Amino acid sequence: MDDDFLPKTKDDPLTLLTRQDLDPLSQDELRARIAALEAEIGRTRAKLTAAGSVKSAADALFARK
Repeated sequence: MDDDFLPKTKDDPLTLLTRQDLDPLSQDELRARIAALEAEIGRTRAKLTAAGSVKSAADALFARK
C-alpha cells in the first residue's frame, strides 16, 4: 500500500489498521477481516456517491446562467 494516501497522524484508525500485524491471525480471522473491510469499502463508496450527488445538485442550483 502506498503510504502517501494514508492520513499523516500515527494514531489515525486507518493508519493503525494498515500497520496491524496479520501474522498471528488465523485463516478464519483473516476471512472475517476481509469481509469487514469489504463492507466498509461498500459503505465508503455509498457515502462518496451520495456526496457527489449532493455536490452536483448544489452546483446546479448555484450555477451562473
